[in-house]
Amino acid sequence: MDTPETARCRLYLITPPSIAHPALFADELRGALDGGDVAVLQLRLKEVPDDVVARTADVLRPICQQRGVAFIMNDRPDLALKLDCDGVHVGQQDAPYADARRLLGPDRIVGVTCKASRHLAMEAAEAGADYVAFGAFFTSSTKEATTPASPDILAWWSEIMTVPSVAIGGITADNCRPLVEAGADFLAVANGVWAHPDGPTQAVRRFNAVFDACFQ
Repeated sequence: MDTPETARCRLYLITPPSIAHPALFADELRGALDGGDVAVLQLRLKEVPDDVVARTADVLRPICQQRGVAFIMNDRPDLALKLDCDGVHVGQQDAPYADARRLLGPDRIVGVTCKASRHLAMEAAEAGADYVAFGAFFTSSTKEATTPASPDILAWWSEIMTVPSVAIGGITADNCRPLVEAGADFLAVANGVWAHPDGPTQAVRRFNAVFDACFQ
């Protein structure tokens, strides 16, 4: 993942919480990627059997990797390794960063949820995390926001650290500009793309238009 000095803000897609038909969702994913630059897809399926996660990953991972999009597993470093993902994202209630890094080794991505905590972010960065995720910045329909975050934390982080930051929580192409201007390196988006009224292709196109405008 690019550091803030080398690239403008980029899109970090998160899958819907339920994917009933991976082959059909694969078409949506291709459409999203056709809309413009996407850095990451995180597979985030909650409370489903491992074999369902595996089948879904086997459909989506090749699409991402063929297009240079990092394929990240949510919560489960063991599945990330088993399914040959590019990395894992762990929350504060998931596998500890150290355990994830030990399992995945130095070359795969390990990102850490830090909510709205500067302390947690510093700890994660000092431990070696590849990115820290802050949020929620807006009300989200996919995940309950327990720790509201302000763009100030992104500005603070970008001034003192080179470890990339990911902003998450209810982000859309219409409300994202303050986060980009504050210094977010990546915007993590789910419904803002998959539920966009004009479809995923147009959603990604509009996000990238905002990024381009901010980095001219």
